[in-house]
Amino acid sequence: MVLFDPAAATAAYLAQLPPEAHAKATAYTQGGHWLLLWGFLVSVLVSFLIVRSGVLVGLRRRMERRKPRPVLVSLAVGVVYLLIDGVLSLPWSAYAGWWRQKQYGLTSQAFGGWLGESAISLAISAVAFGLFLMALYALIRRAPRTWWLWSGGLTAVFITILMVLSPIYIEPIFNHYTPAPAGPVRDQVVAMAKANGIPADKIFVYNGSKQSNAYTANVSGLFGSARVAMSDTMFKQGADLAEVRGVVGHEMGHYAHYHSLWIAGVMSLLAIVSFFLVDRLFAPVCALLGGDTIKGLADPAGLPVLSVILAVLSLLGTPVTNSLIRIAESDADHYSLEHFNEPDGLSKALVKTIEYRAATPSRLEEVLFYDHPAVGARIRRAMDWKAAHPKAE
Repeated sequence: MVLFDPAAATAAYLAQLPPEAHAKATAYTQGGHWLLLWGFLVSVLVSFLIVRSGVLVGLRRRMERRKPRPVLVSLAVGVVYLLIDGVLSLPWSAYAGWWRQKQYGLTSQAFGGWLGESAISLAISAVAFGLFLMALYALIRRAPRTWWLWSGGLTAVFITILMVLSPIYIEPIFNHYTPAPAGPVRDQVVAMAKANGIPADKIFVYNGSKQSNAYTANVSGLFGSARVAMSDTMFKQGADLAEVRGVVGHEMGHYAHYHSLWIAGVMSLLAIVSFFLVDRLFAPVCALLGGDTIKGLADPAGLPVLSVILAVLSLLGTPVTNSLIRIAESDADHYSLEHFNEPDGLSKALVKTIEYRAATPSRLEEVLFYDHPAVGARIRRAMDWKAAHPKAE
């Protein structure tokens, strides 16, 4: 009898890709770490330029001269700020979001297609976050001492609404979603869903290859709008039934364990901490940026200042938010293995994700930068599971 060796099996899976493919994946992944820093510097520069231009102060003054309508002023200034920020950041966004992906073979989308979708996304974001900012500034005006405490509830409501509406109204703007087609794949997925109390009509396939060549699937939505979606890239890269079971089982884990909901809750708590710091740091940062004509924290023309503070906090908090997501991803892996016992299917799928997420980072690199557990570690856990739970022959 030959004993199964999880370490050797893990090495065999990782060896399915040649050394040059691993080197390319490492270059892409570690380059992405630097993007965090450069993206932060770009956001600070853009905010600085907007403050010094005085465009938001000028808009606020013109609107206030007509009739004092602080709610309308904060909405208008918020939308204009988000649009200007998006336009000024466009060269960086094009590099990070399209050109770099093209260089590494991770997208086949033409620049015109990317630009059009980015414009639509910017318009949607400007409206959605404009409404959020309108509510946030109303809080600041009504509760100037404790607004940051109430901001957690506002953030929770905003995130929940976006999660509920996104699969219904936003995602279909960019991709076409259809129920998994009749056949063995759908039969397997339906059986998996029914066996675990998950609605069988919530499994979709979408044309993700329109934007990305990456092998991926996701779960989105909340409550009645929640669904599991498989990109067509899975099938273009030859996903078999074992892979589908492993991957969809993972996404069902997110669905069954309400990961989106508890992550939203934690993010809302982090929002309270962030806005508390904004309350304390706004004045000195505003002076540093030269915002002499900004009247204070309650002035929506100070949005670029608020943005700089949140950018700093976001950069420093990256390891925390990444760790939260990694915990959920590990739990989803465990759910897939426990309920569907497809360690090889899951591992075959994970190998195909190495091209955009290097497989064997150091532990420090994983903690600081990875929002998913390292592929090598995930495959090893799958192989350990296989050793402990052999399938009946």
